[in-house]
Amino acid sequence: MKELIKRLTEAYGPSGSEEDVATLIRDEITPYVDEVRTDKLGSLIAVKKGSNSGAKVMLAAHMDEIGLIITYIDKDGFLRFSSVGGVFTPRLTGIRVLFADGKIGVINMESRNSNINDMNKMFIDIGATSKEDAEQKVSIGDFAVFRQDFVDLGQRVIAKAMDDRIGCVVMIEVAKRLKSSPNNVYFVFTVQEEVGLRGARPSAYTIDPDFGIAVDVTSTGDMPEAMTMAVSLGQGPTIKVKDGSVIAHPKVRNLLTETAKELNLPYQLEILVSGGTDAGAIHTTREGVPSGVVSIPTRHLHSPSEMVDVNDVEGAVQLLTATLEKDCSRLVEQKAMDDLSF
Repeated sequence: MKELIKRLTEAYGPSGSEEDVATLIRDEITPYVDEVRTDKLGSLIAVKKGSNSGAKVMLAAHMDEIGLIITYIDKDGFLRFSSVGGVFTPRLTGIRVLFADGKIGVINMESRNSNINDMNKMFIDIGATSKEDAEQKVSIGDFAVFRQDFVDLGQRVIAKAMDDRIGCVVMIEVAKRLKSSPNNVYFVFTVQEEVGLRGARPSAYTIDPDFGIAVDVTSTGDMPEAMTMAVSLGQGPTIKVKDGSVIAHPKVRNLLTETAKELNLPYQLEILVSGGTDAGAIHTTREGVPSGVVSIPTRHLHSPSEMVDVNDVEGAVQLLTATLEKDCSRLVEQKAMDDLSF
């Protein structure tokens, strides 16, 4: 699984340019599903068929990562840029960035007295000698992502784009281990989540699932002077209660927590004060889709060095595999929807 994490996290795939990541995922998951297709916006949909009477379950993890877009090239060949997704500006100085063609640049500020929160005072240096030289190498509108290698620390691993390639890894592993299911399972690898949950909505509209589960990352409260949050690395995957985009449906949340208890699997309940996942788009599709979220605790989110614990990743795989092995059709019956106990 670590080798898969390495390949996916090191791939280039900012919002709107997820093609390389989609190709890697398609090659990895195709032997384990019955059908693979791409929707009109670019999300990859892999279907594992169950019985005709089973529930239609949508799992979603996003392929895109945060990045930068070139907005201006000055007379000396330095590149000005804007963010694509939630880029934390104070972390950028000195960071290397990668363009789609493999070109590398480094971010710096105009002067030491500049406001570290002001992206307008930052630039990318690609080693150009002039504006004309830079224009031979990059164009206005080119995208870049953080340039950072995967690092294996043993129980924990570090990489860029854990948000949300680690969710993609979890879903691929579930597809591999799920030998049969009474449910029709749709593994959806979405696009453009970081810029507004855009890919999940049309996918969910087309699939029209009985219920949905997003697989994403979440913050932790286990670092020095961290925000108060009852989530720690290595204590198991989280089952979401609420975030800025969704209140998890009690039926879906109960299904996940009861399955974790049956497995004697460590898990954590997650309340994320801000931010959201693809569940925020899925649950408001059509007439509404009961939705929940399984998250991987992640330190240093939206930075070039996001850290996860492989035991949490394995726990998420086990939890979702066991959940999908159940006949979930009762979850979506109207009588069951009225009764919030599973």
